Amino acid sequence: MTGTAALAAAGRKVWWYVREVIGDTAYERYVEHLHGHDPDAKVPTRREFERMRTDAGDDPRKGFRCC
Repeated sequence: MTGTAALAAAGRKVWWYVREVIGDTAYERYVEHLHGHDPDAKVPTRREFERMRTDAGDDPRKGFRCC
């Protein structure tokens, strides 16, 4: 593997890690989960999904959440 190829591979790994940490891959995982359990399920748009996540985090029964 050349130096450029190794650097590109390392960059992809870092990018994958950053996306996982900030939750950017949550939508893709959710869509996979839906299709795995019900292939005919209505898939929400990314915007709808993010709204559901926000609303779930605002549930007063779950206590205070800063993030």
